[in-house]
Amino acid sequence: MISTRILRRRIQSVENTAKICKAMEMIATAKMKRAQDQAQAGRPYAEKIGQVIADLAAHPQVGRETHPLLERREVKKIGIIHFTTDRGLCGGLNANINRLVAGFILEQSVPVTLITIGRKGRTFMLRAGQNIRAEFTGMKDRPTLQETLPISRVVIDDYSSGEIDLVYLAYPRFVSTMVQRPTMEILLPVEPVELPPSQRGEYIYEPKPSVVLNALLPRFVEMQVYHAILELIASEQSARMVAMRSASDNARDVIEDLTLTLNKARQETITNEICDICGGAEALTR
Repeated sequence: MISTRILRRRIQSVENTAKICKAMEMIATAKMKRAQDQAQAGRPYAEKIGQVIADLAAHPQVGRETHPLLERREVKKIGIIHFTTDRGLCGGLNANINRLVAGFILEQSVPVTLITIGRKGRTFMLRAGQNIRAEFTGMKDRPTLQETLPISRVVIDDYSSGEIDLVYLAYPRFVSTMVQRPTMEILLPVEPVELPPSQRGEYIYEPKPSVVLNALLPRFVEMQVYHAILELIASEQSARMVAMRSASDNARDVIEDLTLTLNKARQETITNEICDICGGAEALTR
């Protein structure tokens, strides 16, 4: 039987761990609501700008000239913007998105280059020996659009110059507090959605549709990258809250098991001592 001193030390250690997990759960809970609101508030804007681009691309005055971000060409090299967190302790969030991207890369017959956002994705891809074009770490909990523009600029420049022919966004999409779905979407070339006649608006463009489209396409790419980061932050805080709550519950279960074992050890020790006393008393009476 393990000694009571060691059991008490283990119980104290688990209690300290439980306190840390509880504190991290409370911090994640406080940040989660704000991050969720930001991610959900950005979705209508991202959808609307996609509809406007679709209307512009179908406008008869745009002509046959194709903007570089709309140009489709033979795929000789693929780029992936890989979104992960800087810190761990958020369940399987990073592992799921890393597994999705790694499986996608293995299926490709052309070279793949990566732009990593977050330390977890960068570390995973470096260990896998993948080509990393650029890396961005230290993203704030409340980033602004201006802070994410360098990411978009790298992608737009590489695609416009022909360095890459197809660009994907790989990020965890926030569905609910319990569900964060790993997602891969095509970012470039921009593919305008097909609008039904009922959703087509009678817009008046100034100075002309082609000029508006050329100015709007880079903004669309920047918004898609920014929105993916908001989805990542909302998913991270939700996953961390759930993971820390589960860790706290598990710590309580371990404490209960160790306490039961400690009580049994104490009872066994007391019983042995009583037996020794009774045996000594019996020996003195003979």
